[in-house]
Amino acid sequence: MVIGKYSRISQKSNCKLHKMNLLDFVQHQMRMSHIYQPVMIKALLSNGGRMSTRDIAREILIYDISQIEYYENVVNNMVGKVLRNRGVVEKNKEIYALVEFETLTDEQKDLIIKECDSKINEFIQKRGLNVWEHRRKNRRPVPGSIRYEVLKRANFRCELCGISADEKALEVDHITPKNKMGADTIHNYQALCYTCNAQKRDLDDTDFREIKHIYEARDPNCVFCTLPTGRILFENNLAMAFHDNYPVTKGHILIVPKRHVWEYFDLYQAEINAIHELLLKARQELQFYDESITGFNIGINNGKDAGQTIFHCHVHLIPRRRGDVEDPTGGIRNLVPGKGNYKK
Repeated sequence: MVIGKYSRISQKSNCKLHKMNLLDFVQHQMRMSHIYQPVMIKALLSNGGRMSTRDIAREILIYDISQIEYYENVVNNMVGKVLRNRGVVEKNKEIYALVEFETLTDEQKDLIIKECDSKINEFIQKRGLNVWEHRRKNRRPVPGSIRYEVLKRANFRCELCGISADEKALEVDHITPKNKMGADTIHNYQALCYTCNAQKRDLDDTDFREIKHIYEARDPNCVFCTLPTGRILFENNLAMAFHDNYPVTKGHILIVPKRHVWEYFDLYQAEINAIHELLLKARQELQFYDESITGFNIGINNGKDAGQTIFHCHVHLIPRRRGDVEDPTGGIRNLVPGKGNYKK
């Protein structure tokens, strides 16, 4: 009896200790690679301490903007378009409205809702799991460790459009779809943002992983491809920024793609995104350290007849200051003499 008594006291003490440690865990010990842990703890606390896996998954889904954006696309470009064409709904900006709503009685509304429920249940019973096959690329989730390796291999960027995981959620996609006997192996996985993955669907087995090898193209005779690392001010996966050797003004910076490519019009969208990111960073850095800067010229010489002398695409970011020239009117129009002030 004594042993049982102290056993119960010990259990109560451990319970209190656990409750005290839970707060400490959330405040100081929780290491997060996503929002999942605090969402799950919060959900359990708000629902009596117990929830099913599915209910916890629904709580996480509330925060997943990628799913909302996916179905916004479905609404606007699929179901919404069909119902507008049939005269069932109208759209004003982002608001949809039933055309006959104001004329319906409560009884009619209830009847139509029941009919809709009946249609939904009938369709699901007929199709089963195939109803959501377009979103169920693999009925078994990709293990976290493998998912991490796939995303790391892609440098945490979509292997089609190049967007960063910081900007848009990435998904692990089967290159050869499951319905085409695609294997559950890391060699058949690629990282795609949710938009590219939704557009690819399970009808295409294009392998986008080879794109990353294209980005590695270098020319050993190109001054930008062989730029000493000590000259690089900052960089990202696809581009780098450094001071121009022959500056037009103080602080003149060049931003170039790392891939050896001649013209701006031959850049991939991922490279354009990367260059734009560094343009913003360079502007921010220049303005932080030099308060005399009051403007910028951004320019690209594209082709020999446009003045290009180094045939590796490069973008000029040229700081401007009040009074650095007598009349700055026209800006880059002054590349052609007499064309600067077109209002004269």
